[in-house]
Amino acid sequence: MTTQPQDPHVTPDAPETPDALVRTGSPVTPDGPVTPDGPVTPDALISLLGERLHAEVVQHFVALTDAPPEYVERQVVECLRYLYLVSRHREQLSGLFLPVEQDIDEIWHYLILQTREYREWCEQRLPGRFFIEHRSIGYDAYQQEPGREQVIEEALRWIPLYVREFGPFDEGALPHWTIVRFLHDQLSMSLRDIAALQPAGAP
Repeated sequence: MTTQPQDPHVTPDAPETPDALVRTGSPVTPDGPVTPDGPVTPDALISLLGERLHAEVVQHFVALTDAPPEYVERQVVECLRYLYLVSRHREQLSGLFLPVEQDIDEIWHYLILQTREYREWCEQRLPGRFFIEHRSIGYDAYQQEPGREQVIEEALRWIPLYVREFGPFDEGALPHWTIVRFLHDQLSMSLRDIAALQPAGAP
């Protein structure tokens, strides 16, 4: 499954942003996140979403799938990372498909169904301050739609952004990001090599 944020609708008069950590020691302000000293941590993303909603999402998908809680917690973190990237890097990622697994897409859909909380989260807590609309297609359709060269070009646009915001991919992230797993398993790229990827044309 690949997901693509639709052209976002910006709410011009968003309420003042509440204090919420996006990085250790770095609060979100009405002007955006404070320049960080390190990567955005999972705890920071959970704080942005809210402990109550995070616990609700994890509990729902543990009951639905019978997956271990720690695995579901990682799924939720990768979903939050995806949406944080889309929000923070709106111009670079607008219109791109970021290939994540179906389970991540379903977590995103569940969050959207919590309409009030999701809108507040997008428009007041995430750095881009806009409502992230949902669209998804099957991975097979995605492979046919853009073509191999475009798939690679798009991966080179968003993978460095992920590494910049959250640090290198680790083994726990591989089940949730289709292209990263493909690079690792099928092309025998190490996680260090993937972390070193640069956008096309970068010096």
